[in-house]
Amino acid sequence: MSQTDPELLLQELGGWDWDLCRRELPAVLPRLLSMYQESEDWTEHIRVLRILTEMFLPHISLADLEQTFFSKVLPKTLQLFDNLMYELSSEAKGLTSQNRELCSTVRNLLQTMVQLLETLTGCVRYLCTLQECVPLESIRTLPSSVLYVIKNTFTHCKDSESVYCGHLHLIADLLQAMFKETYSLQKQLMELLDMISMGSASAEDNVTDMVSVIHTVLEICSVISNMDHALHANTWKFIIKQSLKHHSLVQCHLNHSDILSGLCKDTLLSFHSCLQLAEQMKVSEIQEGTDLRLFQKTVKLCRFFANSLVHYTKEFISFFSDLCSELHQLFLQIYSKFPPSLYAPEISEVHRDEISRVFLVALDPLINQLLPFSPFMEQVLSEKLGLPPEQQLPQCLLLITIMDKLSSQPEEVQTLWNTGKSLSLFSALFFSFQQCSGELSLPVCLPEVISTGQPAVPITLYHYVCVHLCSFIASTLPSHFPQLEYALLDAVLGSSMITSLLAMDSWCFLARYGTAELCAHHVVVIAHLIKSWPSDCYQVSALGVLLRRMLFLMAPDHQAKFAHKFLPEEEENLAVWQHISLKALNPDLRRRVARQLCVAGLAQCRRWLNSRRALGELRPVNTALSVLLAAYNFAGDTLEAELQASILGVLGQFWTFLQAKQVLDEPCLQQTLCLLLHLLEFFIQALDAQLITRVFALQSSLFQLDPPDHVRLAMVDFLSSMGKVFIPQEAQRQVVPQLSCLFASLLADQTWLIHQHALEAFTHFAEETSHEDVVPQCLNSEETKNKVVSFLAKTRQVEETTAARTERMKQERIICSAQFMKMAGELESTGEPLAKRACHPPSEEQYKAAVGTMEGAVEAVKLLLGKGSPPAWLAVKLEALHTAIAILRDSVR
Repeated sequence: MSQTDPELLLQELGGWDWDLCRRELPAVLPRLLSMYQESEDWTEHIRVLRILTEMFLPHISLADLEQTFFSKVLPKTLQLFDNLMYELSSEAKGLTSQNRELCSTVRNLLQTMVQLLETLTGCVRYLCTLQECVPLESIRTLPSSVLYVIKNTFTHCKDSESVYCGHLHLIADLLQAMFKETYSLQKQLMELLDMISMGSASAEDNVTDMVSVIHTVLEICSVISNMDHALHANTWKFIIKQSLKHHSLVQCHLNHSDILSGLCKDTLLSFHSCLQLAEQMKVSEIQEGTDLRLFQKTVKLCRFFANSLVHYTKEFISFFSDLCSELHQLFLQIYSKFPPSLYAPEISEVHRDEISRVFLVALDPLINQLLPFSPFMEQVLSEKLGLPPEQQLPQCLLLITIMDKLSSQPEEVQTLWNTGKSLSLFSALFFSFQQCSGELSLPVCLPEVISTGQPAVPITLYHYVCVHLCSFIASTLPSHFPQLEYALLDAVLGSSMITSLLAMDSWCFLARYGTAELCAHHVVVIAHLIKSWPSDCYQVSALGVLLRRMLFLMAPDHQAKFAHKFLPEEEENLAVWQHISLKALNPDLRRRVARQLCVAGLAQCRRWLNSRRALGELRPVNTALSVLLAAYNFAGDTLEAELQASILGVLGQFWTFLQAKQVLDEPCLQQTLCLLLHLLEFFIQALDAQLITRVFALQSSLFQLDPPDHVRLAMVDFLSSMGKVFIPQEAQRQVVPQLSCLFASLLADQTWLIHQHALEAFTHFAEETSHEDVVPQCLNSEETKNKVVSFLAKTRQVEETTAARTERMKQERIICSAQFMKMAGELESTGEPLAKRACHPPSEEQYKAAVGTMEGAVEAVKLLLGKGSPPAWLAVKLEALHTAIAILRDSVR
């Protein structure tokens, strides 16, 4: 054996067999290691490394591997690798097809890199063939060194477009070979690490090394996320597998935040890729081929990430206390881009079903795992989420999903969610539902199984939420009824009408599903609330609607007790009875109550008419008129003729002093006028010429002063009833022109609600009236005639496209949100002093939500400006807003 010339030694070693290598190992290994350390030539480096790994590594005992071989070889190998990478990056900058010498140099460097990777792969592959278990301390330097090479090589491949300045075609074959060899090296290393076992008493260094391996592989995941689906999935599979395998040893050392963030990020990236592919196929109308296969692979990758999240969360959920916002956002972002969201891309039903069946079903168990976890509950039910518009519906659907699952959970889990820390699940759902104005108005639809054994059919969002909420109420524990009742009442009294309606529907379900005693108790509580609140609060109207509905659900004996508790003849109870439909009562009770209400209402009206008629005392009179209206609506045919004549006489007295200007200035008089007009509809054929003249004179005078919408609507309803009466001869000269003028004005009204009601009222009038000459007089313009003809022919207006309607809903949502915020602020600033609460500074989410509302309002104005000329006052208003924003900006600075 040559003692001096390294080249001769290497040549001589080429002829050695297995046994000779084993015998000469003690003498040759130190010389080879010395040559390896001292060598500066890359080719010789690779040559020596191959001899070391292929000929002598197999003869080193497992116990000596780290100390004798890896700790001495791998540091120099990494130095070689870094030098190669540096040279590659430097030389690649000047690469061109004309510079053949440089091209050859770069290709040689890449070839050397491939050889280095092959050598390392062979080294790891040998260790995988060992029959005995490989202790981690025997190869301590190997995993970190190999992972360093893998990570940097993949990074080089990922950045190759910029590194090689658009000349990839010159070295594409070698770059691809380098990628494949790195892929093989990683696969081999993972196989080796999978063979390693760590007992419960493993040394601290071993635990540290394994944690470092997992964290480094996590970094590799972020590099390769967009390079290769299979590689990406296998890399994550290794992370999850090793984390679970060594759970007890590594759980306190793992960076759970980075792992969970990485899983969520890659799940979303894969999901968005699915949507992009599905959208492309929808646009191109291609449902098969390469795109479809890629779509199906990507959906399966999504399922893999969902399963990985489920497995990882199951084992390490106790470390997620500060990470629940990540998981919450994962659900919100997924469902914000998936039908029926207004912000979802347009994809075919087939692709939507496949994503739902393959991916979303796999993600569903994650919610089950998170339900018992208090920090997740606090995150989801937080009052300070400040979600953007596109995440409001996903939040609502997430809460519904949680409700569906809670009934099968232990009592302590149900208590966790139903009692909440800041909001209960009930209150959170109503609040979230209120934010979905756009989806409710459109409306969006969701699949729901209506009958067992039948396929799911699409139902509106309102219907969907109502069905699931009622189902949840049916499973609610009695101990959680205080939270349920609080949430229902709070929603009924809220500023959102449709949320109030949802609460009423749910409350009525509770009344039917629960005991008769519970229903009766709730009715009495609601009645007392109505009595205790001022009648002009909009909340009283909502309570009145609920009371009217609930009375239908009461047992007959409880209805009788209610009538006895709130005696109709007592004037203090009229505020309650004005909201009640007497149809809910049995015939005998209905007749008795109707008469008592009329007597009490008449007495109240006469007392005011015979007094000084102070406007400040008009509120109870309006209540009395409301009661009379309720009696006539539901039991008018049961009242004696004498009582009806008395009522008409009293109604006529009101018209002797009503003046248009005063009515316009006093809201209480406006309510009086509306009630009088509605009541006169029941007496329309009994009105004398004098009273008809007074009624039309007041309406005509008032209309010239531009009355509010609710007064106009009352006028419309009254005019509709005029078709049933023949106007007395002596009144025709004055009344007929006023009648036609009022109809013409209301038919031309720009408010869509009034215009629609006017069309319906005019149609009824025209069909019934004997004054046929009045009909054409009401149609004083060609535009009005066309609108009436279109209405009669049921001709639809210009169809709004789905995209335009969706965009309009998004803008209206912004306006609604701003209005709800304003109303909530007004509510907090009125009424009785509230109990003192801790003062919290506004969160960043609240600022974002407020600024988002401002931006949305600006976009809405832009859209309006694009559709036509603005009103004259807009410029002045914008200037004032500009000044206000400047003041805000200065205060921030």
